[in-house]
Amino acid sequence: MSITAITVAAYVIASLLFILSLAGLSKHESAKSGLTYGIVGMAIALVATVVLVLKTIFDLDSLDLKWVPIVLMFAAIVIGAAVGLWRAKIVEMTGMPELIALLHSFVGLAAVLIGWNGAIEGFDAAGVLPENIRSLTNIHEAEIAIGIFIGAVTLTGSIVANLKLSAKIKSAPLMLPGKNFINVGSLVVFFVLTGFYVAMDTHANQTASYIMLAVITALALFLGWHLVASIGGGDMPVVISMLNSYSGWAAAASGFLLGNDLLIVTGALVGSSGAYLSYIMCKAMNRSFISVIAGGFGIEAGPADDTDYGEHREIQADAAAELLAGASSVVITPGYGMAVAQAQYPVADLTSKLRAKGIDVRFGIHPVAGRLPGHMNVLLAEAKVPYDIVLELDEINDDLAETDVVLVIGANDTVNPAAAEDPGSPIAGMPVLEVWNAKDVIVFKRSMAAGYAGVQNPLFFRDNTQMLFGDAKDRVEDIIAAL
Repeated sequence: MSITAITVAAYVIASLLFILSLAGLSKHESAKSGLTYGIVGMAIALVATVVLVLKTIFDLDSLDLKWVPIVLMFAAIVIGAAVGLWRAKIVEMTGMPELIALLHSFVGLAAVLIGWNGAIEGFDAAGVLPENIRSLTNIHEAEIAIGIFIGAVTLTGSIVANLKLSAKIKSAPLMLPGKNFINVGSLVVFFVLTGFYVAMDTHANQTASYIMLAVITALALFLGWHLVASIGGGDMPVVISMLNSYSGWAAAASGFLLGNDLLIVTGALVGSSGAYLSYIMCKAMNRSFISVIAGGFGIEAGPADDTDYGEHREIQADAAAELLAGASSVVITPGYGMAVAQAQYPVADLTSKLRAKGIDVRFGIHPVAGRLPGHMNVLLAEAKVPYDIVLELDEINDDLAETDVVLVIGANDTVNPAAAEDPGSPIAGMPVLEVWNAKDVIVFKRSMAAGYAGVQNPLFFRDNTQMLFGDAKDRVEDIIAAL
């Protein structure tokens, strides 16, 4: 059997393993095996690709530079593996969203470079199109333009998402005049330019074709920046899954350019699953899927909230412990603040102590709690919280009116009553955990600052709400000590 046939078989096996990986990761019980399938599939794909590249290099008629590409390839593998292991070792769970956004940018950059390489390599040293490409020129040029466009949008969009998630730039949406026209206009210009690029004789107009590609690249880089910059912090979890989808389509486009079936299949899997996840999250947030992926199309900035909600009330750890000790039912709603404080372990300890006293303790998880889909679920599973008491928003909301005490640990926008009661709020219509219906609410926060969406929370000023200020981990440990 030839090396090429073995490589094709390896690609088929890797594709099947990637499908099994997605299926496994869809359920908590099978997530570990799903991750294993993905690792094995990627290892097989990498080895098969290296073997195929080595075969291609040694099949060349001129072997003068055969060691240069080999050295470059293995250097890239070693450097990439070293950086990946280093980042995976030091990254905190709170830093995962921005790390994922950064990884998406690498996929976008790779797609742009592959597209440009496809355009340049289409000509031989004399500037003549090879015969095997000449008959498919239009298709080849379309693949180049589309691949570069998707990759460039993913590149700058992911960089902006990384900067927003890491708080290096403001999370508030960028509201340029006519921003909707800018987004739609950029797409129209792209299609027009692509049409000209595909129709032009690139052999006779080699320099002009490069200029056209450069304009398409610049346009896509700008559009990617503007799309994500126009999306507010409250929608950033959707943006992450959306960029995940974009990176998949960028990889698929690169697969067509390289003639690599595995890259096409993998890109399609990532692209379609990312798009579906984005759609599910938009439904959970009562957001328009088209609006979010179009950079907040049709969404205008909400009015500044200068409402005087009165004074908030504070509570100390010992008083909070008294409330919990006298309760028969407790619901804990975690948010990004719990992740930042690494409070999941004392929260798990508090949960076990309360349950040992016969108190019914459950968790209410909002679909977009944290900065990443499933962020809170992973943290709680990591701390060994029983999974059967971790409930989704629609499973717990109806029970909150019968709950004695709700602990809001680091959550803000996901428990904001303005979403349900204020039609003028920027988060109006977004389903939230209706914690204000409980008998008593204790909110763990460092300060009275607004949430990630930049919206003040009237919950903090309700008669049945008390604020417990400080580091969430320290305050939960204080409550455990008082118990």
